[in-house]
Amino acid sequence: MGILRVSGITKNLTKNLNTSKKPNKKHKITEKSTDRPDQKSGRTRVKLEDISDDISYWIAKFKALPFVLIGDWIKTRKEHFESLHTKMRQARIPLSYELYLSNTIFYSVISAIIGVIIGLILAYIVIHIVGLPPTLTHLRIRPELAWLLKYREIIIGLYITVFATIVFGGITFALFYIYPSFKAGERRGEINKNLPYAVTFMYALSRGGMNIIEVLRALANSKDTYGAVSEEVDVILRDMDYFGNDLRTALHNATKTTPSEKFQDMIHNLLTVIDSGGDIPTYFKDKSEQFLREEKIEQKGFLETLALIAESYVTAFVAGPLFIIILSVMMNVMGSGTMSSLYAIVYAMIPIGSVMFVVMISIITPGVTGEVPLLPEKKLLGKEIIIPERITEEERALFKKFIGSRKKIEIKRALRDPLKPVKEKPIYILAVTMPIALIIIIASLIEAKTSPERLDLITSRMILATYIIITPLALLHEYKERREKKLQSQIPDFLKKLASTNETGMTLRDSIRIMTRTKTGHLSKEIRKMWNDMQWGLSTNEALTRFANRIRTHVVARTITLITKANESSGDIGEVLLVAARDASAEQELKKERSINMLIYVVIIYISFMVFVGIIYIISTTFLTEMVKAGSGGAVGAGSSIPMSLNQNTLITYNRIFFHAATIQGICSGLIAGVMGEGNALSGLKHSLIMLTIAYLLFTLFVL
Repeated sequence: MGILRVSGITKNLTKNLNTSKKPNKKHKITEKSTDRPDQKSGRTRVKLEDISDDISYWIAKFKALPFVLIGDWIKTRKEHFESLHTKMRQARIPLSYELYLSNTIFYSVISAIIGVIIGLILAYIVIHIVGLPPTLTHLRIRPELAWLLKYREIIIGLYITVFATIVFGGITFALFYIYPSFKAGERRGEINKNLPYAVTFMYALSRGGMNIIEVLRALANSKDTYGAVSEEVDVILRDMDYFGNDLRTALHNATKTTPSEKFQDMIHNLLTVIDSGGDIPTYFKDKSEQFLREEKIEQKGFLETLALIAESYVTAFVAGPLFIIILSVMMNVMGSGTMSSLYAIVYAMIPIGSVMFVVMISIITPGVTGEVPLLPEKKLLGKEIIIPERITEEERALFKKFIGSRKKIEIKRALRDPLKPVKEKPIYILAVTMPIALIIIIASLIEAKTSPERLDLITSRMILATYIIITPLALLHEYKERREKKLQSQIPDFLKKLASTNETGMTLRDSIRIMTRTKTGHLSKEIRKMWNDMQWGLSTNEALTRFANRIRTHVVARTITLITKANESSGDIGEVLLVAARDASAEQELKKERSINMLIYVVIIYISFMVFVGIIYIISTTFLTEMVKAGSGGAVGAGSSIPMSLNQNTLITYNRIFFHAATIQGICSGLIAGVMGEGNALSGLKHSLIMLTIAYLLFTLFVL
């Protein structure tokens, strides 16, 4: 509906442009000063503001010009742009399709003008600086068209200019035109990821006694947890609050603007339940179970796809490079090949192909990903405390003492756990390790200029720099992941215990107090912190929110959001806690099933890497060594006429390339194992360290 309002506003744009005037410079208010330099700087500032206003004014005029010229033409052909209009509404772009198309044309024309300028420059460089060859193609020109050759430079320059214009203008127009579809697809994916958890949220709240409108309002206020689903529900509520529609009409309108077929289907079925007077909590329960079943089926299909990807990776980027390396070595030994194919395989194909696989697996991996948002907390005190002006000296001294105490507490906390920032976000450790590794690499490159024969030592230092970068990051990431896994595994039992105590008539606060007396593993410390917050005066919901922000996982964030919203409406939240426990248990089961099923493919990647390294080791220590001995002996075999181009220096070069191939393959295979087994490339760093160490020890101890 907001888009329709903007569309109505733009109808008067032509009239507004005709009556608009440039900013009146006489009415500018500036601060006056008696000091002459300040007056000069003030005048300069006014001139700059005037220039900025003029530029903004004329840019707005030119941007609106396409709308003034072709706006009516676009409106008369509305059916041709119906798809664009729909995608814009689904992408929540706050413009009418007429105005969006006019902006598209404006920026396309600007890009085309830039293309003309670049084309003219390129034509001048090609014709006058580089020079044209006598013949450009093998085409034959008929005698009656031979006069065109006199204007060859003009024709080629015109062709380059027109081509650059079409490329720049066409690409800009295409990007603008497909952007709404891309944005709508992005929102569709986010909605589908969060929808199962949002339906569970609605089921739990409706089961706790909330009516449907209150449930929708609670979901709309939980954007930090449910993202795009909350935005879709917020549109429904705005349709009711600001446009006066009833719930049924607002739900029906939402089905026309949502990009998600799943959300659309859920709303259609909800309308049917409302019209028939059915039980809404039961509907949400059935829908939640349906989404859970679908999620299991989708994960099964995803695991099969992942198995195919694993086999493809082993074939294309482990066995394939190994075969090409063997073939290249044989051809080079026979004197009919070059080293360029080896360089391309080792330094380009293996790393680039592996990165592509990592990105592809990350894209197709289902489930909610990304950084967990912090739930909103009430701030009792800000970071900075402003001392009031009208207070006594004693009160001022107390304020200063309090400010000093806060600073001391912050310093003590930092000294007590100096690694806390990197424990929470391990990627921050790169701010320390990257400069150290960079210094080692630069020093190695400088040494290579002065001592070219020490390439092996420089390679070792490059590997040392790699260890410096990977090892701390891998250890910190594994520490964080293991802590989160242990905490998340205990969340379902914790919720079930809370539900059982709540069913006896205890409040949620009393249930948490009881839980502090029981041992729940690593979660006990966090539960005691939560109870301490309550004892210091925080409400139950605020203490739960602080608990979720300390653990900061998707499961806990959703669970606490659900509990706090239910606790605001009713103290009887036993059923809500059971639903939250079921939701947490279902996600834990899905993760465990994935890790078990993908373990075999992680083992396959290890085996393929060991085969890769083993074959390269055999080629280096057996085949090539024997070839060098045979070549130094002056013969390869009786009656052999095959030329041999292998000596001790080339053997060292081959060994060095094989060493690099093994280390690069180890790092890349480790990342693939991590993203396949645990869905995170950082989880593969531990595998990379193991494989890198195997390759390094094998070559340094037995080959180099």
